[in-house]
Amino acid sequence: MNVGLFFGSFNPIHTGHLIIANWILNETDIEKIWLVVSPQNPFKSTEDLLNENDRLILVQNAISDDQRIAASDVEFELPRPSYTSRTLLVLKEKFPANTFALIMGSDSFQGLHEWKNFESILSNHKIFIFQRPGFDVKNNINAQIEILTAPMLEISSTEIRELIRNNKSVRYMVPDKVRQEIESKQYYKK
Repeated sequence: MNVGLFFGSFNPIHTGHLIIANWILNETDIEKIWLVVSPQNPFKSTEDLLNENDRLILVQNAISDDQRIAASDVEFELPRPSYTSRTLLVLKEKFPANTFALIMGSDSFQGLHEWKNFESILSNHKIFIFQRPGFDVKNNINAQIEILTAPMLEISSTEIRELIRNNKSVRYMVPDKVRQEIESKQYYKK
């Protein structure tokens, strides 16, 4: 099976993530997308980071009625911070029949050469890249890429957290089940 791995903190998951996932499933040869919840991204601060199990539940709530998309906690048992190259080795060992491709924004792709063991990622995996404003795709590392023309929403998890802290609505920015969970547990209020 061709599986697209969409890594992220998903702090929280939002409609923009889901639109990209749906578009990839409709328009590419990817058969299933795994949303890989990263407990600790080595390039991001953990200051505003909700517990990984709570973020996983939010992702599961967001995709509960779509069998084409799954939530993955594979990185929860791995050493931290999470390194994609290590995760890919574990997934290949656990699921040898699957072919794994990466899904990332053009902003992340531009920094890929700084990732741990990025050469092994490039030599073994195709990368689907969605354009982020201000980050042109320059493939100076000879990666096997496909640039997507998926519709993009100018939504960020940072913006959503800020709205919640300021007691403003995030309706339509996140799926209703995610919003309800955030509200009932008072996430991101502090």
